[in-house]
Amino acid sequence: MANTQEYPRNKEGSNIGKIVVNRDLCIAAISCIAVSEATFQLDDESKVVVIDANTADDETLTAAAESCPTKAILLFDKAGTQVCPK
Repeated sequence: MANTQEYPRNKEGSNIGKIVVNRDLCIAAISCIAVSEATFQLDDESKVVVIDANTADDETLTAAAESCPTKAILLFDKAGTQVCPK
């Protein structure tokens, strides 16, 4: 089983309902942080964590997830369907 952390999202007007970070895949490339430092940061294990799931808009959050070279960041819509990466 993958070492994942789930972060619910309840931003008004957002289609994204949850951010999931697969810590086993994270290599601390920090591309997601470069796209949305208000959403992501590295923890003391040099793994990405979500500091605020509701800060970024859907477009920025999608760009951050797509920037991850290992696809460690997954985005799910409110119905639970994975929308990123496709």
